[in-house]
Amino acid sequence: MFIGHYALGLGAKKVSPKPSLGTYIMAVSFLDLLWPLFLLLGIERVHIMPAAASPFERLEFIYYPYTHSLLMTVVWATLFAGVYYIIRRDSRVALLLWFGVASHWALDFIVHRPDLPLTPGSGVLVGLGVWDSAQATLIIEGVMFAAGIYFYLRATRAKDKTGIFAFWGLIAFILLAYASSLMGPPPPDTNMIGWFGLLGWLGVAWGYWANRHRESRVNK
Repeated sequence: MFIGHYALGLGAKKVSPKPSLGTYIMAVSFLDLLWPLFLLLGIERVHIMPAAASPFERLEFIYYPYTHSLLMTVVWATLFAGVYYIIRRDSRVALLLWFGVASHWALDFIVHRPDLPLTPGSGVLVGLGVWDSAQATLIIEGVMFAAGIYFYLRATRAKDKTGIFAFWGLIAFILLAYASSLMGPPPPDTNMIGWFGLLGWLGVAWGYWANRHRESRVNK
């Protein structure tokens, strides 16, 4: 799942306006922000499948237990929430961010084929395989993303013109990245996948920028 993760980050602003949109985006995409680094370092591995029946299955995730196993997801979520709590001393928001990080594995479980390990070294791989149907995946993610935008706009308003352009520019960037991954040619090698994946950090930075030019519609 891709824009479905961002959908939860956008919608989370309606639950608690305190964290920046950049923080929410970082939380819900944290596993995918770590994965390119592990891939480039050769710690985790992926195969390119250019002839896959579904465009969502062009990548075969053959080994990624340190970023996408259930156990390590809990570890990363706890570390993320713990760092936020140390900095902000807000246990409620820290718990919300914990669920944000953990939601990534839950959503991936829905769409991935059985390739998600439960623990590093575990031979048990899980996944419901919704990606087998490109149409179902597009509908699910599209509805989620539209709902995320709706709730974000209900929770915030622009303070200036930059707040409008920065937000909608972020939405366009996310959708462009999504479309290019589906309709563009398959990547030539796994290193290119890793470097392209690091662009996810641009979305985080963009979220912080947009957030500085928007304000909450409700009391913090």
